[in-house]
Amino acid sequence: MNILFAASEAVPFAASGGLADVIGSLPAAINSKGHDCRVVIPLYKTMRPELRVQLTFLTNITVDVSWRKQYCGIFTAIWNGVTYYFIDNEYYFGREGLYGFYDDCERFVFFSRAVLEMLRCIDFRPDIINGNDWQTALIPVFYQVFYKYQQGYQDIKHVFTIHNIQYQGNYGREVLNEVMGIPLYHMGILEYDGAINMMKGAIETADQITTVSPSYAWEILDPWYSHGLDRILVNKQEKLCGILNGIDTGLYNPATDAVIAKNFSSKAPAGKLDCKKALLEELNLQQGDEPIIGIVTRFVSHKGIDLIRYVFEDIIRLGYKFAILGSGEKIYEDFFSEMQWRYPDQVSVTLGFRPELAKQIYAGCDMFLMPSQSEPCGLAQMISMRYGTIPIVRETGGLRDSVKDDGDGDGNGFTFKTYNAHDMLDACRRAKERYDEPDAWKALVKRAMDSDFSWSTSADSYIALYRKLIRK
Repeated sequence: MNILFAASEAVPFAASGGLADVIGSLPAAINSKGHDCRVVIPLYKTMRPELRVQLTFLTNITVDVSWRKQYCGIFTAIWNGVTYYFIDNEYYFGREGLYGFYDDCERFVFFSRAVLEMLRCIDFRPDIINGNDWQTALIPVFYQVFYKYQQGYQDIKHVFTIHNIQYQGNYGREVLNEVMGIPLYHMGILEYDGAINMMKGAIETADQITTVSPSYAWEILDPWYSHGLDRILVNKQEKLCGILNGIDTGLYNPATDAVIAKNFSSKAPAGKLDCKKALLEELNLQQGDEPIIGIVTRFVSHKGIDLIRYVFEDIIRLGYKFAILGSGEKIYEDFFSEMQWRYPDQVSVTLGFRPELAKQIYAGCDMFLMPSQSEPCGLAQMISMRYGTIPIVRETGGLRDSVKDDGDGDGNGFTFKTYNAHDMLDACRRAKERYDEPDAWKALVKRAMDSDFSWSTSADSYIALYRKLIRK
């Protein structure tokens, strides 16, 4: 099969979050199964110079953005065995940063149209185009309205993946004709609650809608999680499914990681204790056998920071230490800074983000706390298990799908259901009780490290989905 992934970012060329990790890893995993999976992203000014020099210019074309005709350069490069295409336009993408501009709507209207126009002049005809998030939501819409019956475009199937339903591409109705160039009689495809909703357009026109975990697929049918799109999703749920993301098991490998104090594995776990001692020393925490809880996150309410605030000192009294890394809302930064001041031997807080310290926390901590309100997939709980650090999570989205509670002695972490601080505290208490049973704890750590979160498993699920679509 020929598959084209369209996205607004991909590691290592441009990244702002988890989407880039997915696009940087999943296509390579699909290719390893004998398929030809390629990627197209914008050519941003922020691409590192050592990557930019590897690009090869293919051609340039013009792309219609409503009544305008805009320049579009097409570049290519091969990375990790995957062919990447880059859509170039200095006006739209020659800026510092990826998103957050006044004309983001027009920028990604151009990108979506350019992806389809690009197919006329490259030696690749996809059987499947897989768009990702609102920035590519217009690809199946444009295909339905303008391209479906054109020569060379017949029978292309469209998959649209929702990584975070909170960001939908909502704009005024005037953009339909003025920016998108879509006739008014097609307004029903994109109109939602009196506005133009680009994600809604993809839900209407794509052949399959996927999310980044099975639980998130049914959670977004509920108004609590859907940010207003539950009404359209309920009507389209026959083409909705969820596939759990993976992680780069080469990048996150305690047996070879050069950043951590000592390498270890599930078969030779002794090095983890050295990582714990090194972490305590690095963070100026008191040496000792007490368990350390790691937190690496953005300090925002939907990550469950309110729950942590409410019972933080109760968790300290259970006998825990904390290694905290992150930044976000000032009220939470101030809280954690105060806790560090009150408990200097037990609490370390590092504001900001340091990738090396993040890995050291994953490797050196005993538990990892993620009490999220919602979590489409989540990668941190998978990374922590890879490093033998036991996750304590709320059962939502990908956290539910990847972490099984160890209540019966056969899980790989600890979970709680309701968004309640004392339920989280109880999960921490149960984790501490298991930690105090050395043999049971060693067995739990081994189960966590042996959990398979490789992209190979996810790739098999995507390939099965693509084959089913093509047979239709």
